[in-house]
Amino acid sequence: MKIIGIIAEYNPFHLGHLYQLNKIKELYPDSIIIAIIGTHFTQRGDISIINKWDKTKLCLTNGIDLVIELPTLYATQGADIFAYGALSILNKFKIDTLVFGSEIDNIDILTKLAKTQINNEEYDLLVKRYLDMGINYPTAMSNALKDISDITINKPNDLLGLSYIKEIIKNNYNITPISIKRTNNYHSKEINSNIINASLIREMILKKKDISPYVVKDANKYIYKNLSLNNGYNLLTYNIINNKNNLSNYLTINEGIENRILNNINNASSWEDLVTKIKTKRYTYNKINRILLHILLNYKKEDNNKEIYLRILGFNEKGKNYLNKIKKEIDIELYTCYKPNKNHILDLEYHATHIYSMITNDKTLLKKELQKPIIYK
Repeated sequence: MKIIGIIAEYNPFHLGHLYQLNKIKELYPDSIIIAIIGTHFTQRGDISIINKWDKTKLCLTNGIDLVIELPTLYATQGADIFAYGALSILNKFKIDTLVFGSEIDNIDILTKLAKTQINNEEYDLLVKRYLDMGINYPTAMSNALKDISDITINKPNDLLGLSYIKEIIKNNYNITPISIKRTNNYHSKEINSNIINASLIREMILKKKDISPYVVKDANKYIYKNLSLNNGYNLLTYNIINNKNNLSNYLTINEGIENRILNNINNASSWEDLVTKIKTKRYTYNKINRILLHILLNYKKEDNNKEIYLRILGFNEKGKNYLNKIKKEIDIELYTCYKPNKNHILDLEYHATHIYSMITNDKTLLKKELQKPIIYK
């Protein structure tokens, strides 16, 4: 029996995600499917339009057996740290297969490039050379790999997949990576079928368009309408001004970008406006959003040294039985709700939920963080 791992945000849970799940079941009918999900904030530095408990319900309804939490500390960082957090947790749950969406859909090519990143000394020199030219890291990485291998890789899911495979190789995890071809373009604005990308769906929600043909059953009822990062802009502004002398201490702030933030905070009218004013060729929009998100959440560089945790959000009968089978072999504590721990990133998760509850004006969320039992379906 295969133990399949999926790394996902489900923001929102759409028919492309369902396609992937159905494909996994087709390829591995006798399997346990474990999803580690980003919670209330995302890897591209955005806010989730569905809270983590409602995401869990959708996961279990649509065929996932066990749902675990990807801490916000990892879920809101660049691809390599995102992959590190997700794979280190999934490995604790003894997955033997990782399935992810990919544009290139070629594990051999992705593995070759991952090994180049790890073993080829010329790669690091080339990346540094491109960074010194003032371009952003993803482009520098892509250019360096193209120079060495003559292979172009620049699509978001391929880059994430590359980080996943690199993490598996570096840690010698007994995990086989499997890719499933994406059925649509990540950035496409066109609608040619009922499978469209999550970014387009979120745009449609803000424009009050009907998204029901493109998401799984019941997803629409869980979505916070009219929710964007702009809802948290006043709180972000307060944190920036209140900590203007210590901005360089925040997670992912470097190279003096704190000066661009301070120089523009009084002239910006919204989160999006501030990002536009800060933007340079060196920084992607996602990178800037992640930086601002870490200021909003009060995440500091030192927080990367805090201890990891394992938290179960939900399971079905099959997932419960699997968990009972392996839990004695798991060497760190399993959590089902928040418990204070002074050197634990679970404390950061509680704080992230607190901020999210303020932005969404959903006063039930903190109570769920403290008391919500495992969701069982």
